[in-house]
Amino acid sequence: MAGSITKNTGSLSRFIMRRDRIRIPLWIIGISFFTLMVPIAFGDMYSSQQERDVMAETMQNPAMTAMVGPGNLGNYTIGAMTTHQMLLLTAVVVGLMSILLVNRHTRADEEDGRIEMIRSLPVGRLSNVNATLFVLVITNVVLAMVTGFGLFALGIESMDLEGSLLYGTALGATGILFAGVTAVFAQLSESSRGVIGYSIAVLLLAYLVRAVGDVGNETLSWLSPLGWITQSEAYSNNNWWPILLTVGVSIILFIFANYLNAIRDLEAGFFPARPGRKNASAFLQSPMGLALRLQRTGIIAWAIGLFVMGISYGSVMGDLESFFEGNEMLEQMLVAEEGYSLTEQFIPMLLMVMGILATVPPVMAMNKLIGEEKKNRVEHLLGRAVSRTKLAGSYLLISILNGFIMISLAAIGLWSAALAVMEDGFEFGTIYGAALVYYPAMLVMIGFAVLLIGFLPKLTSLIWLYVVYSFFVLYMGGLFQFPDWVGKFSPFGYIPQLPVESMEWLPIIILTIIAAFLMIIGFIGYNKRDIEG
Repeated sequence: MAGSITKNTGSLSRFIMRRDRIRIPLWIIGISFFTLMVPIAFGDMYSSQQERDVMAETMQNPAMTAMVGPGNLGNYTIGAMTTHQMLLLTAVVVGLMSILLVNRHTRADEEDGRIEMIRSLPVGRLSNVNATLFVLVITNVVLAMVTGFGLFALGIESMDLEGSLLYGTALGATGILFAGVTAVFAQLSESSRGVIGYSIAVLLLAYLVRAVGDVGNETLSWLSPLGWITQSEAYSNNNWWPILLTVGVSIILFIFANYLNAIRDLEAGFFPARPGRKNASAFLQSPMGLALRLQRTGIIAWAIGLFVMGISYGSVMGDLESFFEGNEMLEQMLVAEEGYSLTEQFIPMLLMVMGILATVPPVMAMNKLIGEEKKNRVEHLLGRAVSRTKLAGSYLLISILNGFIMISLAAIGLWSAALAVMEDGFEFGTIYGAALVYYPAMLVMIGFAVLLIGFLPKLTSLIWLYVVYSFFVLYMGGLFQFPDWVGKFSPFGYIPQLPVESMEWLPIIILTIIAAFLMIIGFIGYNKRDIEG
């Protein structure tokens, strides 16, 4: 019986590997290259232990602990520094990789009718989900081996074989865990959009729970799988038990996903779908209403996530001044402008991170247009009294409003939490203005998405490379000491760092004009090109 329900799993695994013969290697190469580059850069920048100890003192504050997790700051070798500053963030990227790949071969294929076609062949009921999980396990194992042996091959004194393998295994275990999480949601949700939303929500929640736990309540960190990963302490104590815990939970998730898949009907989900109205509202009968309805769940989830992220960062503001007080070394390093508190020095960095993260949901909202086109749903609308300009304009307006709401909620969360924990909190206008200044850069990103939709619809995913590039060069630029021109390739590199720097309106106006220009050109291309069928 077991053989029949998993029949030809191997054949399906080979088929999935063939479909992703470019996608999976790109993920592995990209993550591995980034991982191996970091310790090399650290070695060049912090060649002496004294310099590394200075960096350890800089990292020893609640804001950085919330962002990257705890670390072995007492023995801050190149290996310990790499684990502390990069393991958690890289693990989040690996988790995202697994979420996207598992959804692609489970609920997305089921939604598009491919699983029904596969089921008509001599394959078992559970073959597809197991083939997907098998491919993801192999992918993450290869990633673990490449990064683990690659780190050891660098020949850095503090990065021994065991620590390197533990570092790589921690990344692989994270990917396997979130493959299991996504496989479960692929059975629970009725749509690929829901699977992505729920899975990323779990990833963000795991990050936020760990952040709050690492800063104030260690018990909370044990509720987050990302908290387990940071406890591995590669290159320091080399704890393997968090990896075993992660793999054990992954096995349970795999079994649960198989069980749910075995008892549900094809194209059905366990989360109940509410019955719709007999007659659609006037708003839903418009392109704007339909587009908003399709994205409602994702917008709400991202709004809550960014608001909570703002609160989590704001909650550590009350401890910063007391930590820095009397530490002359850190005061000399961190004060960029006279007349500003040390806490204010962290505001631009936090808002930059939140500004780039707040760019993700509006870009997703804009790219939803090309997603609907690929599923042959746009032709039905354009066959009615709906113009291409009106259709694309509806998605663009939602995207623009989406971005404004997201950055606003992140700023409100940061301000409200900081006000609660600080004796002399920030004025609302100070925080909100420093956050809203990133909005023109977000509009430029949306404009690039429109441009790709209009002229290169098959390459719309390139916008995500641009977003990742912006995050990397601006967040890590100071750490890696990149030249200023590298950051200027991103629209976020032109934003004044309020409240420390003075406001400059010229780059804001230019970015807004560029965004409008990109959107107009994108609309022209969209109106002239063929609709994919």
